Amino acid sequence: MKQIGKYINQNEIYLLGIILVYSIVVTFKSSGFLTLENFLDVLRGSSGMIILAMGILVVLLSGGIDLSFTAIAIFGGYASARLMIALGVDNLAFAFIVSALIGITLGAINALIIHFFNLPTMIATLGTSSLFSGIMTTFIGTKTITVGMMPKSLTSFGGTRLFQMVGETGNTYGLSVFIIPVVIIVVMTWFIIYKTMLGRGVVALGNSVEAAKRSGFNLFGIRMFVYTYVGFLAGIMGVIYVAEVNAIYGTALYGTELTYLAAVVIGGAKLTGGEGKIFGTLLGVIIVRLLNSTLVFLGLTSSWNGFFTGAVLLFSVGLTSYISRLRSRRNLTFTD
Repeated sequence: MKQIGKYINQNEIYLLGIILVYSIVVTFKSSGFLTLENFLDVLRGSSGMIILAMGILVVLLSGGIDLSFTAIAIFGGYASARLMIALGVDNLAFAFIVSALIGITLGAINALIIHFFNLPTMIATLGTSSLFSGIMTTFIGTKTITVGMMPKSLTSFGGTRLFQMVGETGNTYGLSVFIIPVVIIVVMTWFIIYKTMLGRGVVALGNSVEAAKRSGFNLFGIRMFVYTYVGFLAGIMGVIYVAEVNAIYGTALYGTELTYLAAVVIGGAKLTGGEGKIFGTLLGVIIVRLLNSTLVFLGLTSSWNGFFTGAVLLFSVGLTSYISRLRSRRNLTFTD
């Protein structure tokens, strides 16, 4: 058990239990749920959320809260698609580069505002979220891009599979190519957090700004990295989202910020900073995605999504707090 504890904490064990129990319940209700086809479909639909969750995790580890990532994602995805159409460029790499550069630029704006004006991160990014949305709708537009208008490279990317199989009903399914950027970004985030001095600086900043400063970390550099990184990932997610839905409108994704944030917090990341894990974040995303996509198997409407997500969020936060208190008592330290 001690060996297992090195790789998975108690909160993650409970999350795995929730996923297992919920999957069993849904399977009893609908035998069509626990199939490879459905699993691959859930994985494809979770790709964008996983990518954004990695960026949100880094922000939370630094002690910040970003509410502008969905605005950045839709800005990058929509603007890159519109630019491709306007210039007659039908190249997937072009879309990713343009969207990522937009994300990095907008993330840098967040970092500059937060650092030099010393504003609370949640207030600052809530303001920039509206600012970015306003810039896009005013100067780029909100015209809906339908599947017939979409560049072929994007629609092809959305439908590409690494391997393909035929189901019992004759329909084809397989592992989406989206898994490639997902794996790359998860591994890259893991490496940055756990294997670099920059990652140590992010965690140090989340634990104590003053202690991080006294330890010699460059607070401006760390904040610039944190918000440009989440901006970069939001830009990547924007292109994947466009390719996934095969259509896009200027106000897509707005209002979903708290759902993404909840997934990371459910995974064990602390809103106060300094604590969070890659594996827990992935479990949090899986739980939220399962709740959003499988309630229909239980005969429930989508209006129940918020109820169940909120219940799991409260359970996870309460459990994390309880475990933290137990750890403090074992270490003979007491917190309010």
